[in-house]
Amino acid sequence: MIAHALTIVINEMNQHLDDIFQMTMPAVGLGNLAEGFAGSPGSNGVARNMLILSVVNIKEEKALKNLPNYVRDDASLKVSYENPPVFLNLQILVSATHTNYSDALLVLSRAICFFQYKNVFTQDNVSANSIAVNAPNNPLDQLESFKLIFDLYSPSMEEVNHLWGTLGGKQYPFVLYMLRMIDLKFKAVQSESGLITEVVSDFYHKAPAAPHD
Repeated sequence: MIAHALTIVINEMNQHLDDIFQMTMPAVGLGNLAEGFAGSPGSNGVARNMLILSVVNIKEEKALKNLPNYVRDDASLKVSYENPPVFLNLQILVSATHTNYSDALLVLSRAICFFQYKNVFTQDNVSANSIAVNAPNNPLDQLESFKLIFDLYSPSMEEVNHLWGTLGGKQYPFVLYMLRMIDLKFKAVQSESGLITEVVSDFYHKAPAAPHD
């Protein structure tokens, strides 16, 4: 589901960059910069001259942790018990891997403008093609309904140092976003029971006991 969410965003970005700037496609891809670049000995790394989206941190949204563990269906008069979804916030690194530094800054600026123009992605405001292209083969790995919100995140110099040190030490022009909110849920009902539709109360007074002689 995480891969599908980012694939949808990448498809939207590629379409935007093609429509507005007629850039060579694909201009945006998904990858791990820690793997190095494609073509390096023993590496299946990322491509050069592209914008690369990488997941660098995952955090749970604890504000939504205490949701009810049941779903009520008034039509069938049943209630299903299942664990609530896990809501995640992802830190997304957007890096420009262009060999020409000026080109890297140019394309990175276009990416920032794209997220300024469109920072919320739902199934209603993205194209059907963006949802379908390169989607996971298994339907259980695909998003059905979603609302992905991108907020610009400004790391401190210390955080930047730790981030690029973890990725291998070479820093490229980049911007960091907080992606909210992906809900992960396995589609399985743990138990099911009928709803309580009526409570009957029958109170009566017990006759007093006969007095003893």
